[in-house]
Amino acid sequence: MGPILNAMVAMGGIGLALSIVLGIASKVFYVYVDPKVVAVDECLPGANCGGCGFAGCSDCAVAMVAGETPPNSCVAGGDDVAEAVAAVLGVSADAAERIVANIFCKGTHSAAERKYNYKGVLDCRAAVLLSGGDKSCAYGCLGLGSCVTNCPFGALIMGVDGLPVVNKELCTGCGTCVDICPRHIPRLIKESQKVATLCSSHDGGKIVKAICNVGCIGCGKCKKACPEKAIIVDKFLAIVDGDKCTGCGECFEKCPTGIIQSLVAT
Repeated sequence: MGPILNAMVAMGGIGLALSIVLGIASKVFYVYVDPKVVAVDECLPGANCGGCGFAGCSDCAVAMVAGETPPNSCVAGGDDVAEAVAAVLGVSADAAERIVANIFCKGTHSAAERKYNYKGVLDCRAAVLLSGGDKSCAYGCLGLGSCVTNCPFGALIMGVDGLPVVNKELCTGCGTCVDICPRHIPRLIKESQKVATLCSSHDGGKIVKAICNVGCIGCGKCKKACPEKAIIVDKFLAIVDGDKCTGCGECFEKCPTGIIQSLVAT
C-alpha cells in the first residue's frame, strides 16, 4: 500500500500545484470584457460576413459600444438588429437604406463570344489566370459561380444562361460576392435605385459589338435623353447616378443594345 499511497499523494500535490498556478495565471492574464460588448455581440447574427467593414461580429460589437460605428452598421441583420443594438446602447437606431447586389453583366452564353472552351477548375478566380478567362469580353462574367458558392446567405444561384441571379429577399448587402469576383461583376447598389447599365465593359463600341450583343457601346444616347442629367459616360460605359435618377424610362428606351434597364419589378 505504501507505493500506491505515495503515488496518490504525489498526484494530489501536482494537482494542487497546477490549480494554484492556473489561479494565479487567471488573475495575471485576466482581460476585462465590457458587458455591453457581450450584450451587443449577442444581438448580432454571428455571420462574420464582414459587410460592416470589420473582421467579424465581435469586432463590430466593440466598435459599436465605443461609438466608432452606428447601431445600424450590421447590413446582415437589418433594422431589427439595429433596434436591438440601439436598445442595449441606449441610443437611436437610424434606419439605413438597404443595399443589395446586382449583376452588372448580361453576357449570357448566347449573347457573348468565347475565346476557347474552358475545362479547368470551376472557379472564376482560377479561370481568369488562364489568358484572362475564356470570355472574349475582358470585363464580362465568367459564369463559374464563385460568387454563388461563397455567398454566406444563399442569396445567389446560377441561371440557366450562365449568369448568377440575385435573390434580393435573401441578399444582405454584405459584399462577399463583390470581393470574391475577380471582375467585380456583382456590385452593391441602393435597393431604391430604379435604373442601371447592367454592363461592366470599358471597351469601345466597335470592340463590344464584335464580341457581345448586349454590351454598352458608349454611344451616349441615354445621357442625352436623360432629363435629370443622371447619366455620365466614363470610358465608353454609361453610368447611372441612382440618387438623381427618377426612373422615367427615357434612357433605356433610347439604348440601342438594351443594356440600360429598369430595376423596378413590374
